[in-house]
Amino acid sequence: MKKNSIERKAEITRNTKETEITMSINLDGSGEYEFDTPIPFFEHMLSHICKQGMIDMTLKLRGDIGIDCHHSVEDTAIVFGTLVKHALGDKLGINRYGFFTLPMDEVLVSIAIDFSNRFAFISKGVEDLSIGKFGIYDAELSLEFLQKFAMHAAMNLHLKVHYGDNRHHIHEAIFKGLGHAIRQAVYRDERRGNKIPSTKGIL
Repeated sequence: MKKNSIERKAEITRNTKETEITMSINLDGSGEYEFDTPIPFFEHMLSHICKQGMIDMTLKLRGDIGIDCHHSVEDTAIVFGTLVKHALGDKLGINRYGFFTLPMDEVLVSIAIDFSNRFAFISKGVEDLSIGKFGIYDAELSLEFLQKFAMHAAMNLHLKVHYGDNRHHIHEAIFKGLGHAIRQAVYRDERRGNKIPSTKGIL
């Protein structure tokens, strides 16, 4: 794991018998990304996190997609969550909380997060979220990604799909909303200075 302590950047390579992943992020970026993966729809979703979250990201992924995309998506979520936690460091001065409600045509989705150093993942209104495929990407993998990301970023992540029928729009709204919520939560408020955003004095 490499981290730049001034800029909130981190990079990691994680190799298992199922996947080989190298990823880097910059939480203070401009939304640039470069992907090298065998899963086009997954790249499409990650690009929304980057653009809406102003997160720079590079990702090289190789996985056992001859079986399916599960290990590849799950392990990428683990790596992404680990990188975000590492890049945030002691969380001095950040907002900590982020919330965004995002419309996508006929769809409305809300995301709320807390970089609390405690894991929770709650999803509501997602009964139809796991139906079908997008190319080789099983729709159910979006919930898997969100859960594993939240777990390894040590954060609370709450998702509610208020309404909507278009499956693509629902998934897209979720990932865009997550990007916005992350951007809000990691923002450094100059009025907070170098203080921890907690009455406990620690996160």
